[in-house]
Amino acid sequence: MTSNDMTQDGIPSDEAAARLWLRDPLVVHLGAGADPNLAARGIVVDRTTGTIVELIPAGGEPQGGAESVSEIVDASEHVITPGLINTHHHFYQTLTRAWAPVADLPLFGWLQNLYPVWARLTPRALELATTVAMAELLESGCTTAADHHYLFPTGMDEAIDIQVEVVRALGMRAMLTRGSMSLGEKDGGLPPQQTVQDAEVILADSRRLVEAHHERGAGAQIQIAFAPCSPFSVTTELMRESATLAAELDVRLHTHLAETIDEEDFCRERFGLRTVDYLESVGWLGDRAWLAHGVHFDDEEIRRLGAAGASVAHCPTSNMRLASGIARAVELEDAGVAVGLGVDGSASNDASNLIREVRQALYIQRLRYGAEAVTCDRVLDWATKGSAAALGRDDIGTIGIGRQADLAMFRLDGLAFSGAHDPIPALVLCGAEKADRVMVGGRWRVLDGHAIGADGVELDKEALIAAHQEEARRLIAG
Repeated sequence: MTSNDMTQDGIPSDEAAARLWLRDPLVVHLGAGADPNLAARGIVVDRTTGTIVELIPAGGEPQGGAESVSEIVDASEHVITPGLINTHHHFYQTLTRAWAPVADLPLFGWLQNLYPVWARLTPRALELATTVAMAELLESGCTTAADHHYLFPTGMDEAIDIQVEVVRALGMRAMLTRGSMSLGEKDGGLPPQQTVQDAEVILADSRRLVEAHHERGAGAQIQIAFAPCSPFSVTTELMRESATLAAELDVRLHTHLAETIDEEDFCRERFGLRTVDYLESVGWLGDRAWLAHGVHFDDEEIRRLGAAGASVAHCPTSNMRLASGIARAVELEDAGVAVGLGVDGSASNDASNLIREVRQALYIQRLRYGAEAVTCDRVLDWATKGSAAALGRDDIGTIGIGRQADLAMFRLDGLAFSGAHDPIPALVLCGAEKADRVMVGGRWRVLDGHAIGADGVELDKEALIAAHQEEARRLIAG
């Protein structure tokens, strides 16, 4: 059977209870320290449940023999990893990539110039921006993405609902966060007044979104979290009330924290506290929270974050692009903090490519900790197992029996890989850019490097790019 003999939802047309064997891969990434021989002959997926049902060791075959599977995919030219998981993004920012007025500015100046542009966001622009960001992520091997959307100008009340529809159309998984800004310029915050909302509106919409869209348990496609933007754009009261509501509804919390020295200075001047002290004062220092960036934590703060069970989304490219600094990722992980990777917004990374972010994380962290402490396996774990933990999930991020069949398959061919000897180092060090195949819940979402929607139809990227470019020009022109 070929991959073309399928129904629209990606399930083989001749058998409902389909078992698929990804046979004889170059290697399967089972995690740092794991024996790759445990899956040397591949993985068997039950495509009706969307889960992994067998890991086939060296010399083995599927239980019941090769005839017990309905489809075999030759993976002999592929590295197989868990689907990569992006823990921090701003999808709407694909509309403001590489804009000269902010190309050479640090965070605060970058934000002050972009806020008025972003305030012109429309529902159509957000739909296109979300589609572009998620399709780009998907083709880079990413199966789950967290988006931090905090812009709700006039006419954008249903922003998260728009994103839900895009996620379902693409067939990915997402943690969509109901972000917020409530502290405008007139009250000492950074955002202009037209971009902030009242706390009552924010909290009511947060509750509505959880009730309407949040899924629980293994295999959840869409989840909702609460994400006040940052200490310099939301009030202390909103931070506290968001934590209270998150506890009531049992959802996660997300915010930017300790990204820059400017932010640290702001917290000292406004609250008389460092960022982690502020976090604790508003009820956020616990295992419900994952924090974007975490560049400027001191030793004691790292210990406290680990003891509390908090998580950090490490965004290396964005931190380099804005000259924010180097997160202490190794020390955070060693202290018990779950470390995941994020591409951050496509106006401070200018890309939505997660396999590229793995390589960036390896190199920037080696500058701080050396080559022996920051291995290729370790950074792949940050993009998979660590990212899953940051989002509060244990059904994705690793390859094992009973886990969701979220898998990325990368080819190591072409000039960039010629002369490479070992698959995992080649994947990371030689600079892989795109996955060849990507599976989400047992269904193909990328084939031959091209994204396929939940309807089984290849995404029309030329039309998408044309429409997206038009909206991007409109946004900048005003």
